[in-house]
Amino acid sequence: MKPYLAVFLVFVLSPVLLAQESPAPQAQREPATLEAVMARLRALEQQLQAGESANDSLAKQIDDLLWYHRVGDVCDIDKVSYTSLPPRVEPNPTAQGAGNPMTIRAYSFIPKNLDRSKKHPLIVLVHGGVHANFASGAAHIVRELIEQGYVIIATDYRGSTGYGREFHRQIDYGGREIDDVYAGKKWALETYSFLDPQRVGIMGWSHGGFITLFNIFNWPNDYKVAYAGVPVSDLIARMGYKSQAYRDLYSAPYHIGKTADQNVNEYRRRSPAWNAEKLQTPLLIHTNTIDEDVNVLEVEHLIQALKAAGKSDKFEYKIYQNAPGGHSFNRNDTKLAKESRLEVYKFLARHLNPPNPAK
Repeated sequence: MKPYLAVFLVFVLSPVLLAQESPAPQAQREPATLEAVMARLRALEQQLQAGESANDSLAKQIDDLLWYHRVGDVCDIDKVSYTSLPPRVEPNPTAQGAGNPMTIRAYSFIPKNLDRSKKHPLIVLVHGGVHANFASGAAHIVRELIEQGYVIIATDYRGSTGYGREFHRQIDYGGREIDDVYAGKKWALETYSFLDPQRVGIMGWSHGGFITLFNIFNWPNDYKVAYAGVPVSDLIARMGYKSQAYRDLYSAPYHIGKTADQNVNEYRRRSPAWNAEKLQTPLLIHTNTIDEDVNVLEVEHLIQALKAAGKSDKFEYKIYQNAPGGHSFNRNDTKLAKESRLEVYKFLARHLNPPNPAK
């Protein structure tokens, strides 16, 4: 808890906390010490965090049901689990179970009319958000992909919400979350014999675009094509234009653990723009000049870095000028959004050859 916040809470909440003590008359009460008040505040903070985690878990369970309502008519849906790398940070590395692989949850979507005697392409669909999850708000995109004949795997990688506080605090932004998504892709290929390992695409927006980029950078031979929409591209620049509260998310002890000025090389290692020379997979990038989340300067840096690395023959890009919708400009239901997604689907289809390409 920040010192200034603690002092504020002491002065504001002390009367409330004192009123909850013994009902004895005022003259008989012992005056509360600062340590006692702070202990109560910490207990209340823990209760609030537990309540938030419970609410996230309930919301996740409700949203899981919505998937069946929104796309269950066109695809078979399953929520699966598999293992990935152990936690990056172990509070007690000698504790029982320390170092065990983490269990990761994911969604699979298979078209109901799929001819399972043939081989079909797979799309790895990556959700965004520093702390978020794969939610039914993406149902329209899942439906559009299913109608083209794609099988989809969508992972709730470490740090995703709805799985409890401990899973939430396992976030490894630009680290093992990338491995979690790759492990989901491997699980799908090992599980479904009707998938073609030579026709695997990966796509995502925002932080999902960030993870998409690192998947093709780290495993270039495992993906045939990729799409990164408004991708987080440069964490060093991002720390410069975001708020202190946002920066605090990354420097938390359970996360990167240091600020960018304390360990700039670690932020550089976790930034796609500083790894552009690794690109080998055909890639399409979209960004928007009025993006209120991922400033266009990040994506411009990525584009410039790819060109400087001699990758112009490997990627295509489009910078939308003042596209309504900002960060979500091509994920909503406008005419522009649908036209932009059609560009994405046509790019993917050139490499993945789905049964019913979008027209």
